[in-house]
Amino acid sequence: MRGALQDPGTNGNLSRELLRYVVSCALRPNQSFSFSWTDSSGAVHPETYHGDLAIADWWVYGPLNDPFYQRHMTACLAARTNWYGVSVLISLRSNQPFMTSAATERSSYTVREGAFWGNLFSSTPYVRSCYAPAGVARARALKRDCAAGHLNVDPGSGATTTQACGPIAIAGSCDTVCSVVNADGGYYSQCLDNPAISSWARTDMVVTSFLPP
Repeated sequence: MRGALQDPGTNGNLSRELLRYVVSCALRPNQSFSFSWTDSSGAVHPETYHGDLAIADWWVYGPLNDPFYQRHMTACLAARTNWYGVSVLISLRSNQPFMTSAATERSSYTVREGAFWGNLFSSTPYVRSCYAPAGVARARALKRDCAAGHLNVDPGSGATTTQACGPIAIAGSCDTVCSVVNADGGYYSQCLDNPAISSWARTDMVVTSFLPP
């Protein structure tokens, strides 16, 4: 892990970016993770990443072995993934205290984009998304493609294709794979864990993303 973070090349940049989001999802705002790395010219770069959502603030003391927290961390990371690498302010909501939303936040972020769930920490890692049909156009306008998929044009046929964001498998419309929209926060309370193999096995460890109108 330390070697990946201190790699001066492209892989190091990607590893540090991932860690920044991991720390932000896992730790409290008053917690941080610091290290340094040296670039190819010998210059030392000190890094400090600060927590935010506090999903697993105890992670600093021991391994993340509990599937409950593994799944919420996965959903948080997937919801914050961006195809274009640009920063977009979003609201993340779930049925857990670490993702509650104030009325002011809900009034500012009214467009439901989609939902994310999975477990990247398991022996068979996976992560899935679904899209809220009414929010697809707004999401793409804001360069947020990972709930519905990134649109490509096949150079040979000219046909439009949809490409997933890395390992995030697109499960389809949230209207089909998720149930029970929370009346207060507007988030999906449950989604089919793997719609391809089961139409009944659901998970409630889901994070729903919202965008500004």
